[in-house]
Amino acid sequence: MGHERFAHRSNSKGEYPIGLLHGGAKCEQVFGPNATANPVEYYVNPVGIQSLIFSAAELGPGMTLTTDSLTPFSVNANLVSKDASTPAITLPLVQGIGFITAIYHSVTPFIDSSIFFRTITPLSSPKKGVIKYKILLEDGTTWLLYATASNSDGLALTTTSSTRLQAAGPFKGTIQIAENPGDVTSQERLYDTSSGAYATSASLSSSIDGSSGSYTLSWAKGGNGSPLVMFALPHHVQSMAASTTAGKTAIQLQTAVKGLATAVIGDTWTMVEPGLPTSIGFAPWDPSSTSKQAIAAAAQQKIVTAGSKELAQDMDAQSNLNSMYYSGKALSKFTTAIYAVYDLAGDVNLANVGLDKLKAAFARFSSNTQRFPLVYESAWRGVVSTASYTTGDSGVDFGISYYNDHHFHWSYFIHAAAIIGYLDPSWVPANKDWVNTLIRDAANPSASDPYFPVSRSFDWYSGHSWAKGLFDSSDGKDQESSLEDALFSYAIKMWGHTIGDSAMEARGNLMLAVQKRAFQNYFLMEKGNVNQPANFIGNKVTGIMFENKCDHVTYFGNKPEYTQGIHMIPINPSSGYTRNQAFTKEEWATYFDNGRVDQVEGGWRGILYSNLALIDANAAYDWFSGPDFDNKFVDDGASLTWYLALSAGMGGAV
Repeated sequence: MGHERFAHRSNSKGEYPIGLLHGGAKCEQVFGPNATANPVEYYVNPVGIQSLIFSAAELGPGMTLTTDSLTPFSVNANLVSKDASTPAITLPLVQGIGFITAIYHSVTPFIDSSIFFRTITPLSSPKKGVIKYKILLEDGTTWLLYATASNSDGLALTTTSSTRLQAAGPFKGTIQIAENPGDVTSQERLYDTSSGAYATSASLSSSIDGSSGSYTLSWAKGGNGSPLVMFALPHHVQSMAASTTAGKTAIQLQTAVKGLATAVIGDTWTMVEPGLPTSIGFAPWDPSSTSKQAIAAAAQQKIVTAGSKELAQDMDAQSNLNSMYYSGKALSKFTTAIYAVYDLAGDVNLANVGLDKLKAAFARFSSNTQRFPLVYESAWRGVVSTASYTTGDSGVDFGISYYNDHHFHWSYFIHAAAIIGYLDPSWVPANKDWVNTLIRDAANPSASDPYFPVSRSFDWYSGHSWAKGLFDSSDGKDQESSLEDALFSYAIKMWGHTIGDSAMEARGNLMLAVQKRAFQNYFLMEKGNVNQPANFIGNKVTGIMFENKCDHVTYFGNKPEYTQGIHMIPINPSSGYTRNQAFTKEEWATYFDNGRVDQVEGGWRGILYSNLALIDANAAYDWFSGPDFDNKFVDDGASLTWYLALSAGMGGAV
């Protein structure tokens, strides 16, 4: 879609329409709290501006809005008049739609505007059975309206006021609306070509060939069979196969938070990702090196020394919490420490002692005997914590019972399981189904799975996941922690590798590649970023990205170590892939160089230094291995053992 807003509220006439707004090539974004600052803290797209409104004479007080046919890419919105059993109007809403299409079911159309009509001009039919109007609004925007009747009656619209177009009587068929930014004739002809056809849903397929992958979006459609016009986001356009690029047009509309969307003619798109992270494993990964870095003996000894202390901690107590999120983080941090001692430092005996303790702690969850067990919830078809059912608090454990943050929560358990299974393959059979269930809950790939929806968290159109579950939000879904999003994909990849599921491993690799591209376009802003507002990119990260705004804060504060660090945790082998060096250097210079990092308190300082390892492994290793290192700088979800191994493994201990 371009920049669209849908409104369902009563107007002054007591009718209950659905309104929409396209932003043309430029949205009227609002910046704040100080609009003259550079960078500004946030920008938001105004709501309540209804350029054009679908309604009908039969709708009024007592009408209802219903939905049906929910899929990962689409849903039908229905307007049902009072006491009616069938919809008056159905709108098929699909990610990327070029036309907003309203299917009228023998009711009298109203087309309203809160901006006011300046002119409405009937035009010659672009094809058989299609009626066409050009609409000019008082804000100077030009819109095209196409109507296709299911019978021979057609559609005649007349202006009854400066805010209303009305049909002469009941109409059965489709009314389609699209903005023509700049009123460009060549663009109008492209819309003419696709008029009468509309997308109803989409399906996803993918293909992997070595380190190259591709994914294809294929749309089902209704109407007259004309080729679809759909809008592609910048990361789609960058990666389109030649066959898809051939359909690219000059029509562009501003999205809410992802730059300019480009209209593409065609019923399928194929995007190619040529650099899948197939070489990333459990060890620290340096994008500039083609092989795993050897770790010097002195560094290995420091890893063992740190590991002997951290693996002696009470893993059971640290993971036996009333939060799946923090419990998973504890299991994951001990797992990476055990891996570092075992595989990177070579102390197998010490690692195995820790591994036995870790498997015992993990068993509490795989046996579902934790403080708030998991249950299957049938309405939305997923696995949720019983925490909210027990406490009555919908927000407990970050809203996990209401599907908030499931990919964040599960990523730590899946990551821990991948390493445990790698170190002890005999552990896998008894735990495989439990781990796979978590993956199915948040990233089920199969439409034939009767228990879970397809890809609950990861949005294959947007290129990243959303964290919001079943909570109302005036600015739509959101995501705060881009690297935890990537951790989920990395964990899927590595669990697939551990259990020998090549399809799962390939899917994780492809998800990481798509995320890398999306993060660099939308979340992690280098100085040349063209998708975010110029007076916002100086923040370097978006903070919280909503569907309708970006706010450079976190849910727990706005200190630089919070706003930047939330996009760093946890630094893992895939971090150097999704956080490229150019961005990481710019961000460090903006916020943390020249000793500013050493003013940060607590575990956040360790997080920042672990991120520094991506661009200056020597400095990071020297800090973590220093004789006066204070463990208060190690976050509860991290370990010094892993930080040493990470920075040494990236070349810091030479």
